[in-house]
Amino acid sequence: MAQITAPKGTQDILPKESGRWQKAESIIRELCAQYGFKEIRTPVFEHTEVFVRGVGETTDVVTKEMYTFEDKGGRSVTLRPEGTAGIVRSFVENGLFNEALPTKLYYMIQCFRYAKPQKGRLREFHQFGLELFGAPDPLADATIISLPYRLFKKVGLDGIHLELNSIGCRECRGKYREALISYFQKDREQLCPTCQERLMKNPMRILDCKSAICQGIAKDAPVITDYLCGDCSDHFEAVKEYLSLMNIEYHINPRIVRGLDYYNRTVFEFVSDQIGAQGTVCGGGRYDGMTEQFGGGNHSGIGFAMGMERFMLVLEQAGITLEEDCGCDLFIIPLGDRACKYAVGLTDRLLNEGAKVQYDLLRRSVKAQMKYADKIGAACTVVLGDSELDAGVATIKNMKNGEQKQIALNDLNKALLEELSK
Repeated sequence: MAQITAPKGTQDILPKESGRWQKAESIIRELCAQYGFKEIRTPVFEHTEVFVRGVGETTDVVTKEMYTFEDKGGRSVTLRPEGTAGIVRSFVENGLFNEALPTKLYYMIQCFRYAKPQKGRLREFHQFGLELFGAPDPLADATIISLPYRLFKKVGLDGIHLELNSIGCRECRGKYREALISYFQKDREQLCPTCQERLMKNPMRILDCKSAICQGIAKDAPVITDYLCGDCSDHFEAVKEYLSLMNIEYHINPRIVRGLDYYNRTVFEFVSDQIGAQGTVCGGGRYDGMTEQFGGGNHSGIGFAMGMERFMLVLEQAGITLEEDCGCDLFIIPLGDRACKYAVGLTDRLLNEGAKVQYDLLRRSVKAQMKYADKIGAACTVVLGDSELDAGVATIKNMKNGEQKQIALNDLNKALLEELSK
């Protein structure tokens, strides 16, 4: 019988790694709480129209990468390829615009895209993101950007820089679109087939093409910042001023257009110089008016998404090991049936008091149990036999420094807290 393996582009996050993920997620959740963002959880699949309408029918995500299928009721549904469209749908459907504005939401989700698997880029992947509705002021842009910046600083990540651009509004992009069509028209036959189709539909997407030939042709293309209207230019200048007040360094990159059609005005990326060509760790921007496409009125929106696989990869490349919470405070080593029964009751009391306690389930020798306790990272061990039970006294061992001391069994929880604080 052939061995069954995980599908291509997916991975198992094993227990030895999940602790680091949990620590990273814990740091993220604490930071979101500091900023006043609350978690939203949306379905893992949506009606396909949600993504066609929200992400854009000419994007690679919609045309090439979505996992779309017909359910048993004949409805077209899609596994979510990104977070924003589903959250905008939820914002409108549930009338969140009637609550206190601005609405601050964060999410930690699984997404699915059919694309060539790469290092830090899988077909099933995890995303952390923020969405902020109802705040058109440029200060909201700078605030959104400041959270991932603060996250990177908090975990000690260097070598990540902020790239910033404005892609203007419909008015700006109308003029810019004509300039791009005029520029690319002369080299149309040399563009890749996909970009030839994009030329008349959405020429800005050519700037985001990964083809070396298309990148070479686009090298001297007009830049959007030369076509910004007065309002968009003022907005962009204010964003830059607020970032400077927050001591956040940035680099203007007029080639950033982002891969999804819903963006307007501010777009940004945090890029690492440690993970090669696919260096974008986090990206986002404004999507004012997207709520209108879902029948919810004109509400401003801005957000970002960060691939957790990319984030964990950057941490690994930087040699940053997030300190995991101890998985076991105390491992009890019982010797014999009487001690085993005592250990069960003792464990129950300690668990009720909040300690993380385990005991042996395989009736192994003391040596084997000690070895197991070390492997699972137990902070302390205590050996219980008949003599310890009769005396009401046992020896607790600190597995980190090797120190041992006798304690009264009735004072075990107090003694354990003392050892854990060392």
